[in-house]
Amino acid sequence: MSTNTPAAEAGRLDLSGLIARYGTVMAAVLIFAGFALASDRFLSVGNLSNVLIQISVLAVISSALTVAVASGEFDLSIGFVASLAVVLVAGLIAWSGQPVAVAILLSMLAGVAVGLVNGLLVTVLRIPSLIATLAMGPMVLGLNYAYTNGDSIYEPMPESFYYIAKGKLFGAVPVPVVIAAVVAIVFYVLLNRTRLGRNIIATGANIHAARLSGIHVNRARVVALVLSALGAAIGGVMLTARLGSGQSGAGDAYLMDSLTAVFLGMTAFKPGRATVQGTLVGVVIIGMLNNGLNLLGAPFWGQNEVRGLVMLAAVSLAVMTTEIRFFR
Repeated sequence: MSTNTPAAEAGRLDLSGLIARYGTVMAAVLIFAGFALASDRFLSVGNLSNVLIQISVLAVISSALTVAVASGEFDLSIGFVASLAVVLVAGLIAWSGQPVAVAILLSMLAGVAVGLVNGLLVTVLRIPSLIATLAMGPMVLGLNYAYTNGDSIYEPMPESFYYIAKGKLFGAVPVPVVIAAVVAIVFYVLLNRTRLGRNIIATGANIHAARLSGIHVNRARVVALVLSALGAAIGGVMLTARLGSGQSGAGDAYLMDSLTAVFLGMTAFKPGRATVQGTLVGVVIIGMLNNGLNLLGAPFWGQNEVRGLVMLAAVSLAVMTTEIRFFR
């Protein structure tokens, strides 16, 4: 005879539901506590501020990628788009003498153009986004090297441009953190408070049902991929200001970290769904791991091993909570 009471069953369900929704957040708290105990420098104000600055670019690119994943698409060109923006904004300022605002705007428009091409490849030619954006990556890389001839740009740029990375709002809040927060809020509001966002989410949840309900699914997919590339370009501009130079491959590594952050986010709050708030939890986890391992003196190869393991864990958890569709 079963001794399980309805109350006990409900308690177990509530506990499993809480773990499913907030397990990733709990993991972030445990990682924070572990590094705080392992290194007395981790909790210093200067180090925590440095962590926020370091993850600001990743937060921008990952938040934008979240929109694409929410629509059911993958954008594997974001790292190359970020790198293109890096060299383009630096070249427009240092080589062409363009005003900072114009250079930033043109770099962002370049990202929009790449995203639009990605969207048309996916919706018009019906190429799966995984393949279309994977192929677009080397093409964007080719544009990058055609523009710079493979050289990095080390020319000095105006102080107003460096303010993006080194400035402080009200003398206390780092500007890159403010930019990342604004971008994340914009994408959060877009997905959760607008009709376009609801259409994007519905398209990602079930494209056939969304189409039958009257949603212009192709428009939603194109917009999502355009916003993903735009976010990558904004991140590239921020990265250039931080580096103080235009380095051809500076943004390439953000692809894996952004995907990891998004997949980690799909295991938090709303398991199986890509959400901006969940992605930000993933970004914070990645930032803490990178910073904490550096403070503990972990070798570079060891840090890469940890990053790979986190990526595998993130994808595995996301697959267990939902059906991730690489082709459709």
